[in-house]
Amino acid sequence: MTLFLVTILLVLFLLSCSNRQKETADPSYYPEKPNIIFFIADDMYPEMFNCLSAGGEGENLTPNLDRLAAEGTILVKQYVVSPVCTPSRYNCLTGNYASRATNKQFLRKTEQEEGQTVIQWNSFITDRDRILPHYLKELGYTTGMVGKNHVIEVGGLEGFPDFNADPRDPEIAKRIEDNYRKVERSILNCGFDYTGGIYHNNPNFIGVSELAVQNLDWITLAGLDFIDKYHENEFFLYYATTVPHGPTEPERSWNADPKITARGFLEEVPEVMPARHTLPERLEQAGLGGTDKENVLWLDDALGALLSKLEEHNILDKSIIFFFNDHGQHAKGTLYQGGVLNPSIIWKAGGFPCGNVCEAKISNVDFAPTILELAGAEKLDKDFDGRSFKAALDGEQSESRESLFFELGYARAVIMGNYKYYAVRYPEYAKNWTAEERAGVLDRYNDGRTFRNMAIVNRDPEKPFSHLEVVPGGGHAENQSYGKKPGYFDPDQLYDLEADPGEMNNLANNPEYREILLELKAELQEYLDDLPGKFDL
Repeated sequence: MTLFLVTILLVLFLLSCSNRQKETADPSYYPEKPNIIFFIADDMYPEMFNCLSAGGEGENLTPNLDRLAAEGTILVKQYVVSPVCTPSRYNCLTGNYASRATNKQFLRKTEQEEGQTVIQWNSFITDRDRILPHYLKELGYTTGMVGKNHVIEVGGLEGFPDFNADPRDPEIAKRIEDNYRKVERSILNCGFDYTGGIYHNNPNFIGVSELAVQNLDWITLAGLDFIDKYHENEFFLYYATTVPHGPTEPERSWNADPKITARGFLEEVPEVMPARHTLPERLEQAGLGGTDKENVLWLDDALGALLSKLEEHNILDKSIIFFFNDHGQHAKGTLYQGGVLNPSIIWKAGGFPCGNVCEAKISNVDFAPTILELAGAEKLDKDFDGRSFKAALDGEQSESRESLFFELGYARAVIMGNYKYYAVRYPEYAKNWTAEERAGVLDRYNDGRTFRNMAIVNRDPEKPFSHLEVVPGGGHAENQSYGKKPGYFDPDQLYDLEADPGEMNNLANNPEYREILLELKAELQEYLDDLPGKFDL
């Protein structure tokens, strides 16, 4: 080849690269059939986000998350329908409310609760359900799921008689491996082409105590393997961390043995992220310290590893990344704003036409139809409870939501305008329990926590129920928010979110707000009429 021809080809290549850079730097440019990573974190507090005005600006070492926030769009009015792990993930992957779940455990619970649907950690996706990866595969995508499951139904898992059993014992090790394979098969049967690095549940609930530790490196190893295998085709990767959800003690999270996984023991330490011993060193160099800072940096390192892998394969500009925390943490297990209002971030090269902040009200049931529209779906399935917010990302005046619906445990709520109506209804059988029956329920709940070496949060059987569980004093998940609001134990609650964002003044019994109360009740009833089960207002 002559020098002249080589020069011409080099010039053409550089021009094409320049044009591509200009194109991807344009907010209005969307890559055709982009790779999509849905990064879902677990139990993050607002204070763990430098980018949130009510968060922890400058208090976290999260350069990769900061990059997404600076270059992408922050969805500041992102809401979560059902703010605990399982139903929130159900919302994201199905585009539907969790009360539409049809798994046996959920239906059995509904029957036990006198026909009232009770959304807890029980709304699982079955292999009969049509969910996001099914739709994406029809568009030519390869789909993968790594990390925390806690949403795909898995049948036939074998329990462990002793939480302190030795995972090296051949019989115990075989049971752990058999369970893991069942989880993998179930995920693949629900539309995913690839799975790996899976925690079926939170570490304390996967089997035995020695394996009840975090291993984000192992999860990330699987995520990077997926990208390596399928980067030449458009792909969807559902990447779910188990942190900063507990256990958060250093010896069981970032400083645990890196060879310990939910599947057993690795032969080699995964070397896909910065070494764990550098976490406190880097925080010290940055002048930062405090609770869980290492786990947040560890999570950010995982995000950084994914970004680097996309860059390695020269496909970062062809990718869209969602960063979503599964629910608000300050009022987890309730439908108060601290549980349901949960800003998220979406990134693509060049950003979005709407700018760095999107003010549209968005529900997490909206993710599935939005991802499908971004992936090129021309006819979005009308069966979704959610709807695409791509128009909002484009800065267009789209049809705004008149209201937002929420459901969890024995509570339902609706936000319309500046007001929220919040209803709590318990089944008659629980309200009529004797003192002995209440004590028995509490004892059984506490026995389950003792079995897993977990702390007891209440021993008083006379305490009222929480919104999430008919357990005296509530369960551990909602303990932080139990009884913290003056109206917490009121069956009907009405709040002016503009004047009272902390929801401290229940207006439901104020005659001046009677018309507003009735209007919001009617709006909530419309949602309830369209959903399975009953909930009497």
